[in-house]
Amino acid sequence: MERIWAPWRTVYVGKDHGSGCIFCEKLNSSEDETNYLLWRGDGVFVLLNLYPYNNGHLLVAPKRHVGDLTELNADELLEIGRTTQHMIRLLRAAFHPDGFNVGVNLGTIAGAGIPGHCHVHIVPRWGGDNNFMPVLGDVRVISEGLNLTYRKLKEAMAREPEGEH
Repeated sequence: MERIWAPWRTVYVGKDHGSGCIFCEKLNSSEDETNYLLWRGDGVFVLLNLYPYNNGHLLVAPKRHVGDLTELNADELLEIGRTTQHMIRLLRAAFHPDGFNVGVNLGTIAGAGIPGHCHVHIVPRWGGDNNFMPVLGDVRVISEGLNLTYRKLKEAMAREPEGEH
């Protein structure tokens, strides 16, 4: 069996994540950097995914605890859309990806890891990022720690023109 060394992930493996909603817990905490909470808007917020598919994988979620897009009101839906656009621009500035996957998994059967709190995934993509590892080994290689990714995105946000966020 081949092994991949990723010691930064040990803080997540085997950890008791509790029975509450992880999104609501992070939103109600003041420890944004510790929780990788990148941005807070009026009705939505943005987190780094703790188990990213790629570097810079972000989650855009409503502040209100709702499990389905159909439960969002018009203001929340609009803010999620605008925030998703903003985060795509931010990721382009910070990481220069070749493209993005943007999507929502509604329900456990559709892949929602947290089905009680809907959220949009923004996954930056680069040419060649899907190599033999996930295909043959069912393993993803994330080449950058979450702390560094968080810092790069915060720095990119600080460089944005006033009124951009």
